[in-house]
Amino acid sequence: MNCIECGVAMTTRLENYKYEACGLRYVTLKGIEVSRCPACGNYEVAIPRIDDLHRLIAKCLVEKVTRFTGMEIRFLRKCLDLSGAKFARRMGVTLETVSRWENDVVPIGTQADRLLRLLVAQGRLATRYPAEKLDLINSRDASETRLGVKMGSRAWAVETCV
Repeated sequence: MNCIECGVAMTTRLENYKYEACGLRYVTLKGIEVSRCPACGNYEVAIPRIDDLHRLIAKCLVEKVTRFTGMEIRFLRKCLDLSGAKFARRMGVTLETVSRWENDVVPIGTQADRLLRLLVAQGRLATRYPAEKLDLINSRDASETRLGVKMGSRAWAVETCV
């Protein structure tokens, strides 16, 4: 494959890649194909089965024991394929409240956090989430989740979830 910028042949190898395009800062895809141009530095990343990857990230987020951060709320809202307005209606809050959550101006409340977990777990992402886990959520703190995920022979798998 040649570089679209300069036409030089790109070199492809397996690398760890910080997947910030998903909207989360701490997701690392491990051992995926990255093609780089030795002349201009342009690169392309091949991310297989991206919908499955997003479901796995959502599952890890739903299972965390601290409240969601703004970036995580935005990621989950987008995974649910909801606009800000539709998400606000579904959550029973105003669009301004959703904006405040997503921009970390105001932390998501305990009840809203739990409702979002259940929406994701029971929604189109079809993640298993026992209701008893709601009792374990630390309602005072929010922390970003660091994920390392790797494509196996047939599916994405979590290597680290902290």
